[in-house]
Amino acid sequence: MLIVPRLLIAAFALLLAGCAASPEPVPVSSETTGAEAQELSDQDLQAKWWTWAASTPENRNPVVDDTGQWCAENQPKDVWFFAGTFGGTVNRRCQVPAGRPLAGPAANLASTDANCTAFMAEAKGSVTLDGQVVEMRRIAPVAIVYQAARDNVVGQREGRVPAQGCGLWAWIPPLTPGEHELVVKGESGTFSTTARYLLIVSSSD
Repeated sequence: MLIVPRLLIAAFALLLAGCAASPEPVPVSSETTGAEAQELSDQDLQAKWWTWAASTPENRNPVVDDTGQWCAENQPKDVWFFAGTFGGTVNRRCQVPAGRPLAGPAANLASTDANCTAFMAEAKGSVTLDGQVVEMRRIAPVAIVYQAARDNVVGQREGRVPAQGCGLWAWIPPLTPGEHELVVKGESGTFSTTARYLLIVSSSD
């Protein structure tokens, strides 16, 4: 298995961990409920997210993106993924289709079981939506397989990549039409990152 270098944290961001705008996690308002808002399993969520993150080269990758121009790149049809950075702070402006749940990590890794365990011991993260803390899902190392494209930014060979996936994840039901602020903060060891999203949700898909 392999350690995902740069992304390891970036995302992957590590979208890691940080402060919260309110002390206790609270439910976020959504426009839809039912099947389209159901959460993916730990394996499916991570495999789909890593496949998305590894689907484009650096010059079009949504994890490297510092403005939001590539946030729609290769998004799956059933969920809209967000990401952190390779370190530092970014501000992104993104269009989000109506009726689509959102998901992403505050801190995550795809590597070996031992590396994941060590990583999670120090990982912290928070996601806030419109000032409200989103409840995080802590995923211990679990076997996943994701697909990496040629020249992917994750640094893996092209093809199927087996790994142990772990992290702190957020799942957000479909948002109401209009503008929303999503803030993702994270850290693990000496790494820290912040990604601020201005999300514009369309009234129809």
